[in-house]
Amino acid sequence: MYQNILFDLDGTLTNSELGITNSVAYALEKFGIEVQDKKELRVFIGPPLKYSFEHFYGFSEEESIQAVAYYREYFSEKGLYENEVYKGIREILSSLKQADKKLIVATSKPEKFSTQILKHFDLYDYFDFVAGATMDGSRSKKADVIGYALEKTKIKNLPETIMVGDREYDIIGAQIQKIESIGVLYGFGTKEELEKAGATFIVKDVCELENLLLFKKA
Repeated sequence: MYQNILFDLDGTLTNSELGITNSVAYALEKFGIEVQDKKELRVFIGPPLKYSFEHFYGFSEEESIQAVAYYREYFSEKGLYENEVYKGIREILSSLKQADKKLIVATSKPEKFSTQILKHFDLYDYFDFVAGATMDGSRSKKADVIGYALEKTKIKNLPETIMVGDREYDIIGAQIQKIESIGVLYGFGTKEELEKAGATFIVKDVCELENLLLFKKA
């Protein structure tokens, strides 16, 4: 059975679409870019922000750094709380804790904001450790975050360890760190994306996720 379970935050534990897209729109507006349909900004959910501003809007490195700063202006005051916990997540976390699993958050969101979100939505106490990105961007790629989490929690038995996430970044990061992965379809990634990335398992909902983590042998 999997003993060490790493969870992504956005799109896996919580539906953060509103807070993230509002924060991105706020940042883009500072550059004179008006977004008509905020659903276009869902691509920002998952990858590091600086990369997303460069990749999706062609910003220079300097512009991207400034855009991230603008994003955080909105996010730190409002965007953090424009969020909701997916139905069934509290129950699965409770069941896993009762089964004596080690639970870890591994997210590309800054650790500071991740901790605030988890505490605000009463999820923090379920986790043994919260690993996130650094505010200066020195740790932002998912593989680096996962590696940091494994190091800090002194996890050595990789076959008993698994990453749960909704985007290709979670799956690829897990592969780099030589652990298995579960792609969830209730978040922001597609089945095609998760299959292409090489997810070990793909589940459609929280119920399937719970059954896999509690009853499926590694």
